[in-house]
Amino acid sequence: MFDRIAKRYDLLNRLLSFGRDRVWRKRVAEYLPQGDEIDLLDLATGTTDLLISLCRSKETVKYGVGLDMSAEMLRVGERKIVTEGLADRCALVHSDAQALPFASNSFDAVTIAFGIRNVPDVPKALKEITRVLKSGGRAIVLEFSLPKNRLIRQLYLFYFRQILPRVGSIISGDAYAYRYLNRTVETFPYGEEFCRLLRQAGMNIAGHSELTFGVASIYAAEKPGTNADQGSKRN
Repeated sequence: MFDRIAKRYDLLNRLLSFGRDRVWRKRVAEYLPQGDEIDLLDLATGTTDLLISLCRSKETVKYGVGLDMSAEMLRVGERKIVTEGLADRCALVHSDAQALPFASNSFDAVTIAFGIRNVPDVPKALKEITRVLKSGGRAIVLEFSLPKNRLIRQLYLFYFRQILPRVGSIISGDAYAYRYLNRTVETFPYGEEFCRLLRQAGMNIAGHSELTFGVASIYAAEKPGTNADQGSKRN
């Protein structure tokens, strides 16, 4: 599905989020751990928007790896990385977030934006994230959520159910993809329920923020380490 919509994916993200997706991705940088040389893994990297945004905004990111299951998304992302002059700081890997091809304790930070809900086995992916994080390392998840305000929630759901699938279908030529988006957003756990999944994967919650009236959320969680490790990693 993502292979089919790869060429129009960035355009649709801008249009359907009214440009807020860029703002949300910039907010992720605020949750990165402190340190001069951060090794970063970005899961479900897609066309690499988040990977590029983090490398641009944080010179402390020494090296970034983007991983995705969609070869077409990665092809689009690779061209963008070259255009941005980041080929010496970024690499892309075609693989599965449920079985990461990296050694344990490899990364200071693991990020994933709008991708965790697409993983068939979320607890398994979260345990893999915990495994590849260094002691005291941080996982940062940006994902859609549902607003608490009843009126905003109803407007949001109307948009997701009625408008977004139609616009997405017209521009991408793939009606199924944007009906799928609507269904996954409405059924995926968010807020405290998602924080519980992070804890069950062996991480400690370091922060949770709602964005734009609660239509998206950022979750930050840390892999337990020594007190000295944890102190050096906190914002």
